[in-house]
Amino acid sequence: MFRIDLVSGKTRGASLIQNGNNNRGRERDQFMTMPGILQTRLGSLTLPNPFILASGPPSASGEMIRRAFQTGWGGAVIKTIHPDGMEIRDLSPRFAAWKGPKGDLLGFENVELLSKRTVSYWESEIRSLKQDFPENLLIASIMGDTDPATWQDLAVRVENAGCDAIELNVSCPHGMPEAGVGAAIGQNADMVRNLTRTVSEVVGIPVYVKLTPNITDICTSARAAVEGGADGISAINSVQCILGIDLETLTPVPSINGSSTAGGYSGPAIRPIGLKMVSEIARTVSLPIMGIGGIGRWQDAAEYILLGASAVQVCTAVMWNGYGIIRAMNRGMAEYLTQKGYNSPDDIRGAALSRIEPHQAISRTIRMQPVPPEPGVCSRCGRCVTACRDGGYDALIMKPDGLTVDESRCDGCGLCLLVCSTGTITSRIHST
Repeated sequence: MFRIDLVSGKTRGASLIQNGNNNRGRERDQFMTMPGILQTRLGSLTLPNPFILASGPPSASGEMIRRAFQTGWGGAVIKTIHPDGMEIRDLSPRFAAWKGPKGDLLGFENVELLSKRTVSYWESEIRSLKQDFPENLLIASIMGDTDPATWQDLAVRVENAGCDAIELNVSCPHGMPEAGVGAAIGQNADMVRNLTRTVSEVVGIPVYVKLTPNITDICTSARAAVEGGADGISAINSVQCILGIDLETLTPVPSINGSSTAGGYSGPAIRPIGLKMVSEIARTVSLPIMGIGGIGRWQDAAEYILLGASAVQVCTAVMWNGYGIIRAMNRGMAEYLTQKGYNSPDDIRGAALSRIEPHQAISRTIRMQPVPPEPGVCSRCGRCVTACRDGGYDALIMKPDGLTVDESRCDGCGLCLLVCSTGTITSRIHST
């Protein structure tokens, strides 16, 4: 596997964790101030916990970031800052959701653009936030236009204002690519490399590159970022999509006066995509990674960290449920680490990577055998029989006394366990 190691020569500031209890009267979750257990290393930086607000609507103003920090978030990435001359006019409405039967979010589309605030506004807010929350990580997401000098100007200004790191938005999937930036840059390795170098040369704080999943091989972009001098990777941005069509009006959603456009897909449905891409990046380059995509619970974050992420970013789950989700995330992560005997999220970083192997390297001698439930336990709904007959190997039979398995037909695919409505079909493993 191609691998790149990078030792940065940039000057780094002191740890973001400050000594003493400088609460300034803020509300704090018990696990946020619990020494050690949630403290997380992100390259040369340290933050109170691994949970960071992603660049987006929840980080659209200094006031919002302030409330997030008060609630317990370890860091925040500012909604993408751009040159004042770049016109940003959002569509209305600009969101669409795919919801489950009980109204729970499955997938989310947005066509929202960048920050509507001026650069000077953000310079002032960065100074204020870092004064009041010195221990929290504050990252400035930036996007210039097609002139690299605009990126350099933004980078220098946010660094001088006091932000801890910079995130290059070269991955926005809608609107901005039409102007030659966003994913239009992120899909071109040469442009990623050159832009990263252009910005890294003028600042002394860490530079992260936010990569697009809308590409054949995300590792090509990751390598280019390393070659350009990046200090870390953020992955992934949202996935290009059309969420659906209104069958009455024949208009894609969200409908804006009878028209629509492709947007960015986020939410729980994209987590498997994010996990796969983060694992590939982690096995390709030796840079800290901020994992992004479908994170709304501490378990989701743990999965990303186990696959190589140092910290995670969250956006859609906050839009759906509010900043308060951080309390359960902090608590759950702390309890999990304690129960497992770990001292920090750093201790589990990449622990699952070695278990991902090429398809042809996985053993074919192991077989799973379904075990029917005890008589009287099965609901006899027949769902497993139908699934096995029409999508498997026709190995299940529903008899008067319960479910049976024709072992001569069963191929061990496991479909029956997944569709069982009561979860009472179990399994055993044997070698062939």
